[in-house]
Amino acid sequence: MKKRIILGSASPRRSELLAQIGVEFEVRVSVKEERYKSSIPEEIVKELSLMKAENVASELEGDIEDTVIIGADTIVVLDDEILGKPSDEEDAVRMLTCLQGREHWVYTGVAVLDFGSDGKKTVINYPVGTKVYVNAMTEDEIRAYVATKDPLDKAGAYGIQGRFAAYIDRIDGDYYNVVGLPVSRVYQTLKEIGIK
Repeated sequence: MKKRIILGSASPRRSELLAQIGVEFEVRVSVKEERYKSSIPEEIVKELSLMKAENVASELEGDIEDTVIIGADTIVVLDDEILGKPSDEEDAVRMLTCLQGREHWVYTGVAVLDFGSDGKKTVINYPVGTKVYVNAMTEDEIRAYVATKDPLDKAGAYGIQGRFAAYIDRIDGDYYNVVGLPVSRVYQTLKEIGIK
């Protein structure tokens, strides 16, 4: 029996990455507000990804048998401060000024809900961390990048796969995790539950 795979994320980057590895899926976006209880980055992304997946599951209203739901959430962490999406251009400048010449962590939480033919649920939930090193940037470089509007919808105010690639010194860990989905780990998880 072929399972239905649902990606519970509005991120076009996550959709591209999942399609890139040959997974057939549909997208369902949870509209519920996300609140977390933990203060530990790895636990926060686990909580948020699980919340997204559970919210999508609740909206399917019983049509859940033989379905796998993938939820994901990414945060950027610098010196224990979580850098979410910037509120405006000046906030993006502030974040990028903090990141330049430094290293920081990017964590993505993945939650996979595997519903059997009887509707019984198995939960797999884990964080993946990648250390990112950003070169020193001038204020002009920061403002020119912010003027592209690229940082405004991204955690930490940058996208590693776009123009900001010019300022990435190196990373330790999974590149695709920084883009928004650790696709190799997700693929291995799908293999473990018999999807691929």
